[in-house]
Amino acid sequence: MDTSSTSSYTAKLIDGPLEGKTVATVFLDTGDPRPRLELNAEKGKRYIYTRGSGLEFSANDDDRPTAVEYRFIETVFD
Repeated sequence: MDTSSTSSYTAKLIDGPLEGKTVATVFLDTGDPRPRLELNAEKGKRYIYTRGSGLEFSANDDDRPTAVEYRFIETVFD
């Protein structure tokens, strides 16, 4: 079993209402980080974040990042 790559990574929320928080999320089926995150907040509210340019990789030279920055876009009320 190849343990050098994982199916999840850390999303680092660098601004907006969840600034400084991190969220574990999974890669797309293509192996790419998700371009957009929709995070549920209070009842009827979601925060939308989009992928930023910051990437972090582990010391074992994996092709996939271990952490990806996300920037706040908007709050959606249902």
